[in-house]
Amino acid sequence: MMELRGEIWGVVPFVAMVAMEGTTIALTIMAKTAITYGMSTFVYVVYTNAVASIILLPYSFIFHYNHRAEPEQSLFTFPILIRIFLLGFTGICVSQNLAFMGLSYSSPIVVCAMGLMIPAISFVLSVLLRRTKIEWNSRSFIVKVVGTIISIVGATTEELYLGPVVRQHHYSSSNFRLQFKQKLLVFTSTTERWILGGLLLAAASLCISLWNIIQLGVVKQYSQVMKVASFYSIVGTFMSAIVAFLVVDDSSAWRIKTSFDLFLIIATGTFSGLIRNRVQIWCMQMKGPFYVPMFKPFGILFATFFGATFFGDTFHYGSVMAAFIAGMGYYTVMWGQLNEDKGVGEEKDDKSNDLSSAKVPLLDEESRV
Repeated sequence: MMELRGEIWGVVPFVAMVAMEGTTIALTIMAKTAITYGMSTFVYVVYTNAVASIILLPYSFIFHYNHRAEPEQSLFTFPILIRIFLLGFTGICVSQNLAFMGLSYSSPIVVCAMGLMIPAISFVLSVLLRRTKIEWNSRSFIVKVVGTIISIVGATTEELYLGPVVRQHHYSSSNFRLQFKQKLLVFTSTTERWILGGLLLAAASLCISLWNIIQLGVVKQYSQVMKVASFYSIVGTFMSAIVAFLVVDDSSAWRIKTSFDLFLIIATGTFSGLIRNRVQIWCMQMKGPFYVPMFKPFGILFATFFGATFFGDTFHYGSVMAAFIAGMGYYTVMWGQLNEDKGVGEEKDDKSNDLSSAKVPLLDEESRV
């Protein structure tokens, strides 16, 4: 009986992470719907991050209640405050505004494909910044190069090749399929601005890669990462509000017009500010630092399922194929990183654990999309 309970309990992290990816795609489709029906992407970023910040700030103090920072560490020092500013700027203000604009021009499957570019972009940046040595005699380095090339091929294919539609619904050729509280859900946009949407999402992935690099430096200086996350979430929210006030001319855009929009804002803010963070932390504590990132490509499966089931005549085989190529590139880069970390000893292991802690608070910023 105890063994059976142990086996069931061992499956729980897997089920939890799959549920997180499914929820992320569902919220992405709802966000696409709200934006299509007129909600400003800039206002949406402000509202969702405001909700997340309100939840995350008190939770961060509860989370670290029994874990005091090192005596020499202080959150309110100039170097850390500068990094918090940069984290809010890259991880929220720039990346999320670019991501939601990209979503408005494309679809959740493109969001998945471009989000899977993040490890490859991070690898290229680390080489350019000389944080990673060029070692052609290293198998892990070669694997990451190959994975990066595959990721680029997948992203390029996603942009340039749509292919035939999955299937035609016999009753209508409209994009709008599934009804949710008097609002018909939307999966994709017309293809006139498809390339622009992909480029915006690629730029968002670049910002997230920079955000990853910055936050590693923060963790080395201040160990209570959830507090850092809560403060830079607040900073990013204020920055996004300034951008929204400058860009959005119509004051009525700030009004929440429907109960659907209100539900989506609260659900997205709660999910990204608390639920996803807590589940990811728990799964990493049980399974290790590489467990959570391995589930990111599952978003492709959910996007494919939802797209083919409910939005067949706006869902193209080329998009699915390209997304799966990007997923192969993602896993290849991650495999190279995993082999590298296994082969360098205890010091590198500590650094890997820092990375996992740093990425937990707002792991996969794109999942707020």
